[in-house]
Amino acid sequence: MSLYPPPSPIATTLFVDVVAQLGLKPRSAPWLTASGLGETHSFLEGPSFDADGNLYVVDTPFGRILRVNPAGEVVIAAQYDGAPNGLKVHRDGDIYIADRMHGIMHLDPVSGRVSTFLGRDRLEPGFKGPNDLVFARNGDFYFTDQGNTGLQDPTGRVFRQRRDGRLDCLLANVPSPNGIALNPAEDQLFVAVTFAQQVWRCPLLADGSTHKVGVYQSFSGGFSGPDGLAVDVEGGLAVCHNRMGIVWMFDGLGIPTYRINSCRGRLTTNLAYGGPDRRTLFITESETGSILKAEVPVQGLDLRAAARA
Repeated sequence: MSLYPPPSPIATTLFVDVVAQLGLKPRSAPWLTASGLGETHSFLEGPSFDADGNLYVVDTPFGRILRVNPAGEVVIAAQYDGAPNGLKVHRDGDIYIADRMHGIMHLDPVSGRVSTFLGRDRLEPGFKGPNDLVFARNGDFYFTDQGNTGLQDPTGRVFRQRRDGRLDCLLANVPSPNGIALNPAEDQLFVAVTFAQQVWRCPLLADGSTHKVGVYQSFSGGFSGPDGLAVDVEGGLAVCHNRMGIVWMFDGLGIPTYRINSCRGRLTTNLAYGGPDRRTLFITESETGSILKAEVPVQGLDLRAAARA
């Protein structure tokens, strides 16, 4: 039973077919084998825009970082031995990657060099594999350490690294922490908990710790759950529902407002606000290796104003 009226539908259109542009063919990779998957052409995740309107996305199994210009032209910006999952463009133009194998990585977009920023040694004992990250205005950043956790192993973690380098584990009991986002006031942290079919809301105290963590939204099930998250300027949340081909939009109170339907496959993994006025959601769809777009009524939060100083 739902206590809310049905959310209004919003259609998507194709922005770019990455597989077709790059001529990608299905093949195997260690990440696919470890995840119990077969061959694939790509697995797109982690969209984030730079100051020039270029969209960066990751291709997890093949260690590729792709750059898509505003005209929809795709190039491989970098490739390395890793499993990039989440990505954020810093306001200084540098790029940070949540890598399931190595930790948090740094990408120089000019040289294409990828180096370790926060290695897995800093996350031991109990390293799972980082999934996504978000920057705060004060220079802290938050990231999820998901690995293969789920209801069978609810030990996924959420970390904060402070600007001075100190590392805090905020949560250590999460069954598959995935996408992560801050509200505009940066006093609430949202975490997609994929295999519990929930998004958690984590109030942030003045010292950056959290307490009285609660369920922001519960979802109805299926073969996966909430994945990437994006916040708008009014405090609303957009949530990718992976394997459903849906993005759900909620207002600042958590009331569902819109349902965005994929025009391609069902692996809607992550999303980012873009376009001249940030009223377009760009959505990675990994089943077909596509990036979709949808016009939405509320402007997205400018993440470049909330990046590591």
